This record gives sequence, C-alpha cells and structure tokens, in this order.
Amino acid sequence: MGMSQTNLLHSKEALQTRAQGIKAVLFDWDGVFNDGWKDLEGGSPFSEVGSMGVNMLRFALWLRNGANPPAAVLTGQVNPLAEKFVQRERFHAIYMGYINKPDAFTDFLRTNALKPEEVAFFFDDAIDLPVARQCGLRVLIGRRGGERFTEHVVQRGDVDIVTRCSGGENGLREATEAVIGLLGNFAEVFDQRAAYSEGYQRYLQERNAVVPQVERGKR
Repeated sequence: MGMSQTNLLHSKEALQTRAQGIKAVLFDWDGVFNDGWKDLEGGSPFSEVGSMGVNMLRFALWLRNGANPPAAVLTGQVNPLAEKFVQRERFHAIYMGYINKPDAFTDFLRTNALKPEEVAFFFDDAIDLPVARQCGLRVLIGRRGGERFTEHVVQRGDVDIVTRCSGGENGLREATEAVIGLLGNFAEVFDQRAAYSEGYQRYLQERNAVVPQVERGKR
C-alpha cells in the first residue's frame, strides 16, 4: 500500500534496475530528517522512525551487495544534532556547511571509490539539485507549500521518486521503504531485524566498526 502512495516517476521495472546498481546512500538533512525548523543553536532533530528506515535501507543494501554501503549526510548548514546522529548511526561521513554541495559529493565519491550512478540521494530543495542530477537514484521528500518546486524538478527530470509525506511527517521512512521495496528484499530485511538474526548482527558489527569522517566546508 505504501508503495502505491509514493510517486514513482518511471516504471517500477526501470526503477528496480536503477536500485540494483546502488552501492551507497547520501542524505540532505534539513527537510529530509525533519521539517526544517531550527533551534537557537542551529540544530534540527531527527525521528527514530526515519532513523530505523535508514538503517533498514543500509541493511537491505548489505544483504544485496555483500558489503556495508557507504553512507553520508551532506548539508549546507553546521548542525550539531546531525553530527550526533552520524556518530550514533556510524555513517561514513558528514559534510557540513557546504553551500556548494558538489564539492562534498566529489570527495564522497573519491573517498569511497564510487561512480555517481551508484549513489541514491535523498533531498528536498534547490541547493541539492546539482548533486541530485548526477546520482543513480534521486528521491525527493515532498511537502505542502513546495508543490511548484516539485513540479519544476519533475519537469526537469531531476528526480525519480517523490514522497507523499514531508520530512516532518516521516517522509524519510516512506522514502527508504520505497527504495527497499525496489531492491526486492523488503520482507527479509524487516523479518531479520525483528528476529535479530545472525545476518543482521554481522551487518551491525560491520556498521559499528566505521569511524565517521567529519568535514566542514567554507561558507
């Protein structure tokens, strides 16, 4: 049911083919993990619902590819809560304060020996488009109040999937579940996590061995 509510902008078969080539995941922060509102320190939070979705997507890619997928947050702002999340979840990197996001994207590709088409990117706004245009799977977190932007991005062909829910409504969970569905191992992923299987424990051990790289851009 959830898949039918998510706007797939190509045939399911075409998107499945794209998903099968994905080896890494990249996330904007504001508007993706949350609704974009800030506190006085410049922080914006995340939902455990979205966090679980991200972890399950990483596990799904681990099961499919046999390797821990490189994962990173790429944000134009310096955000202490985003950094804490990356440390807790053992992402490979966080790039903060990058107004020109392609600079960070180039480093992410080089560091992890990736091609752009091997990256799934979850994003929400104009600053993300130069990176989204390069990636193999582009997932836009939709929202009310941004419909004209969404139409623009769709018309330009810079997105493959648009969520029904916003970042503040757990759109990230919707997005990650949609991609796991395209990978074709949805039931296995969630059943193994529920059982805390041997396979999930091996994945978790590999994930937790990662030491996140923290990079700060020049503003």
